Amino acid sequence: MKKIAQLLLSGLILYSCSNNQYESNKNKRKEMETSDITDVHSYAHFDKAYTSHLYLELNADFDKKVLSGVAAHTIQNNNATEIVFDIKDLNINKIITNDEGKEVEFTIGEEDLIKGRPLTVNITPNTTRVEIHYSTNPSSEAVQWLSPQQTADKTDPFLFTQGEAILTRSWIPIQDSPGNKITYSAKITVPDSLMAVMSAKTTKNVNGTFSFEMKQPIPCYLIALAIGKLEYKSLGKRSGVYAEPSMMEACYNEFEDLEEMISAAEGLYGKYAWEQYDVIVLPPSFPFGGMENPRLTFATPTIIAGDKSLTSLIAHELAHSWSGNLATNATWDDFWLNEGFTVYFEGRIIEELYGKDYADMLAVLSYQGLLDELEELPKEDTRLKLDLEGRSPDDGMSAIAYDKGCFMLRMIEENVGREKFDSFLNAYFDNFKFKNLTTEEFLVYINKELPEVQKLNLNEWIYKPGLPANCPKIESDKFDKVEANLVNKTYLDNKASTKDWTTHEWLHFIGAIDTSWSLNDFEEADVLFNFTTSGNSEIAAAWYEQSIKAGYKTVYPELEAFLVRVGRRKFLTPLYRALLKAGDKATALSIYSKARPNYHFVSTNTMDKLLEFNN
Repeated sequence: MKKIAQLLLSGLILYSCSNNQYESNKNKRKEMETSDITDVHSYAHFDKAYTSHLYLELNADFDKKVLSGVAAHTIQNNNATEIVFDIKDLNINKIITNDEGKEVEFTIGEEDLIKGRPLTVNITPNTTRVEIHYSTNPSSEAVQWLSPQQTADKTDPFLFTQGEAILTRSWIPIQDSPGNKITYSAKITVPDSLMAVMSAKTTKNVNGTFSFEMKQPIPCYLIALAIGKLEYKSLGKRSGVYAEPSMMEACYNEFEDLEEMISAAEGLYGKYAWEQYDVIVLPPSFPFGGMENPRLTFATPTIIAGDKSLTSLIAHELAHSWSGNLATNATWDDFWLNEGFTVYFEGRIIEELYGKDYADMLAVLSYQGLLDELEELPKEDTRLKLDLEGRSPDDGMSAIAYDKGCFMLRMIEENVGREKFDSFLNAYFDNFKFKNLTTEEFLVYINKELPEVQKLNLNEWIYKPGLPANCPKIESDKFDKVEANLVNKTYLDNKASTKDWTTHEWLHFIGAIDTSWSLNDFEEADVLFNFTTSGNSEIAAAWYEQSIKAGYKTVYPELEAFLVRVGRRKFLTPLYRALLKAGDKATALSIYSKARPNYHFVSTNTMDKLLEFNN
């Protein structure tokens, strides 16, 4: 463990906890400093004072669309006279410290459009607790308040938060950096008949007040809350699913392999560290496919296909329980350390459960998506290690972090051998568990522990744009057969030739459609396979994109319904971009004006820029 990881560890867990794992680290933490924690996306001065534990006590008012209450920070104080928190669009009512229990003075600084404002609180060198009494606004970027009509059951309102990357500061006054891991506990009061769930262990429910505790240290972007008319069904000894009642049966059936996934992951890279692994299926406005909140993955309903064909996303979020949630990027410039490892790990879980052919198909699709992203992105954004100062860290959440990062790890595996690389990864996750690291620390660590990589020129992968020449070449026999079927148009004469195709074979088929296709070809395929009205979101979105490019406007009514209903950014960006490239900006804006109220800020922030939309 090198310098910054050592320094960061002192800020991980400083509240009383019966867990022996953390008790045993107390002496080590006392010997360490945090002066090297710097994050250009946070106003916090970690060398002066920082949070070690957060206690939340909030009331959810669905009529006013406001969360209100207190955020009480247990702090590590390095003889400081002030502590700085990040806030954005919050109302700060009063602040009390443990210094005689009195209110203290605070100042709120100038607003930055990306970072929000610094909240500077006057403290003394003896201050160990800072209670911030506050409320959110309906415009909070992290919180989406949904009307009953925007849910599956259409009977009750719904709320969910999405904090990654730096949106947690818009619903909690906090030091909003991945570089400082904290524990947290909470009490959330919700209206009658609704249930609250968080990325933590539920400890109590008394008359609509739900209590939670997260004993393991996590970065604050993983603090997550959802409130709605929910049911829970167990999937096994340590897993289950939350969903709206009308969705429960479909979700339960889709995720029935979850226990096997957890066991497969443990067999690869060590014991699951979070006790319970549940999934909550959210309304369709959720902007991501999934979010790896510890103990409770947030998931989009667009993965409910009826045949488990899209549950690789759950394998991805599960893999984050090691890469990202255990070993975490120290700053958003190092985001690939979260996602590159996770995509690699996801592929290994899929291979373990469903075979190499299946995993190879996913890898080929990822590679094709990576090539598309390399064409779209500015050259400097195609490096793994980024420089995002002055920019939103959201700009780094591209296929570069996910897929270029993964292919670098696959390249290492190919060169050193899978057995040796697995041994390295087991040691890596164990060494950095509940800690943070930078790209530079990773390089020092891997060069020491796996010296064979020194000849593989990892610096080119990490610090230079584009894709290095030693990128692995992935082949898929199944995809070769799909392409032959497409070229020879076998599907027209013999529909049975596609009878046993998986979702991924269909995605490859649609993705391989080129300019040789006429509108008649589109119509024939659509009649045969009902792509336009497909209940599989991945297939429908891929088909809509190709149809837009070809001018097959038969899809437009269904396209509009899809874009109004679904808020997942993965689908929105290529579809709206395709409309722009087709010279159909008027249609894009017309649809977007209807759809935008259904989208979370994460999606509207991207789409507003893409469409040059002025709200």
